[in-house]
Amino acid sequence: MRLTATTFAGRGGFVLTERQAMNITKDTAVTINYKIHELLAGGVAVKLLDKGDVAFLHGGYDNIFAKVEAALDGKQKGDTVTVDLAVEDAFGARDESLLRTIPKGEFPAGVKVGGQLRGANDQGEPQIYNVVKIKGPVVQLDGNHPLAGVALRFTAVVNEVRAATPEEIAHKHVHGGHGHHH
Repeated sequence: MRLTATTFAGRGGFVLTERQAMNITKDTAVTINYKIHELLAGGVAVKLLDKGDVAFLHGGYDNIFAKVEAALDGKQKGDTVTVDLAVEDAFGARDESLLRTIPKGEFPAGVKVGGQLRGANDQGEPQIYNVVKIKGPVVQLDGNHPLAGVALRFTAVVNEVRAATPEEIAHKHVHGGHGHHH
């Protein structure tokens, strides 16, 4: 429960009233902090990432893992959820067709391991590739997400819930703050 001050017109006074916290539902803009752990055999979890405020549009817009979104449904500011994600519920299985070995001469000067490049996959669709190895005259690229093939534990703390704007709903993502900027 949150108390808010309400001003009375013409009287200059105020009274404290109760205001219910907003629940996460379809078309709410949600800001979370989250941690991702790799789930190893035997249920051991190894921390991979600790991320500050991230905003997303809730309600089936594919802005967050579906199982995490389902767990967040109905939650409020201050609530925490923890969801274990199988490989197929996270970034999916590794796709060996997204591995490339390309002559180093085809790259701009300064290409380094850990860098990212835009290219196309076998279907001609845009694909981001990570430079994973440079060996002699060739560069090895990987178009898989770095966490593809990994089972994850996703823990999120809800920091803010608000109604999404009509523009955010039309664009299918949150604008400003910790969301997307046009």
